[in-house]
Amino acid sequence: MAKKEEKELTAEEKLKALYELQQVDSKIDELRILTGELPQEVKDMSDEVEGLKTRLQNIENEIHECETQIADHNVRIANANAAIARYKEQQDNVRNNREYDNLTKEIEYQELDIELSNKKIRQYTADLEQRKEDKIKTSDAIKEKSADLEQKRGELDAIMAETKAETEALILRAGDLEKKIESRLLEAFKRIRKNAHNGLAVVKVERDSCGGCHSKIPAQKQLDIRQRKKIIVCEFCGRILVDPDMEQEMAKKKK
Repeated sequence: MAKKEEKELTAEEKLKALYELQQVDSKIDELRILTGELPQEVKDMSDEVEGLKTRLQNIENEIHECETQIADHNVRIANANAAIARYKEQQDNVRNNREYDNLTKEIEYQELDIELSNKKIRQYTADLEQRKEDKIKTSDAIKEKSADLEQKRGELDAIMAETKAETEALILRAGDLEKKIESRLLEAFKRIRKNAHNGLAVVKVERDSCGGCHSKIPAQKQLDIRQRKKIIVCEFCGRILVDPDMEQEMAKKKK
């Protein structure tokens, strides 16, 4: 036996489903607004802390490089001093002036090498002291920013915990309502909602005007809206219009 087709909703039933969906979606929007800028703040602060940690790692690598270079040049100086001592000893046993002059040149070369190494050591030592200061400052910044981050995360988690159950229930309700609405109408609803600055796709007629853009609505159109025999949209902003009594009717239905 073929499955019986579901009865198509009347225009009034469609309007009520759309109006309730709008109320549910607006409530979800409100709950999300409660978190404000906190999610982005938490992300930005987390990125900043990670950036500082990367900087700290780079500084530590630079400190290690400075220490390595200082140690290497100290070894080079020690080797040069040993060579000088050896060359001076050899000068005492030379057989001619030529050998003596060659050894003198080697000694001068080693002394120049020592001078250069000492200059490099002074440079690397100055860099090392600066890097150590940078390390302290960066470590302090990481501690400070991490503490701020944990505080912000705590605030966000607290808000999320308070609104999680309600948000999930509303999302489920929105899903149930969307199933009742034909796809073409639902797509139009979502498109209007996306383009509206306040997320309102369905609005009431208030003081003879559209509740969205506040444009005046002709008396005949207001009568058509109250009759609920078709979907009527504002000719100025495109929002779906419902009569003011619908809100009270929907509130009574929930009781």
